[in-house]
Amino acid sequence: MEGTMKVTYALLCDNDFEREVSVKELLEDEKILKVLKSAFAASARNVEVTPLCEKAFVIKTQRIEYSFEIPKDDFAEALTLAEEDARKHKRFKKGCERLMLIDIETY
Repeated sequence: MEGTMKVTYALLCDNDFEREVSVKELLEDEKILKVLKSAFAASARNVEVTPLCEKAFVIKTQRIEYSFEIPKDDFAEALTLAEEDARKHKRFKKGCERLMLIDIETY
């Protein structure tokens, strides 16, 4: 095969964090309620905060994405080549010795 592929990867660390938090959970925290009331209803008294929906959001570790190009013939070794690229650029640190492939684009 002719052409190249762009491989994008990110490092995985032992202390990576990911948690889904609902609006209900958020509003159960007194500190959060106090901040909301002081920011949006500073001069009002007897204010009640009620959620309009039950949506949630995710709090997670922000990852830096790294990219490099390989020939299409090396598709089967994309993970191994990504590990070699991380070693070559000294991206592996203590506690961050794994990686995950995020995307493989062909050109």
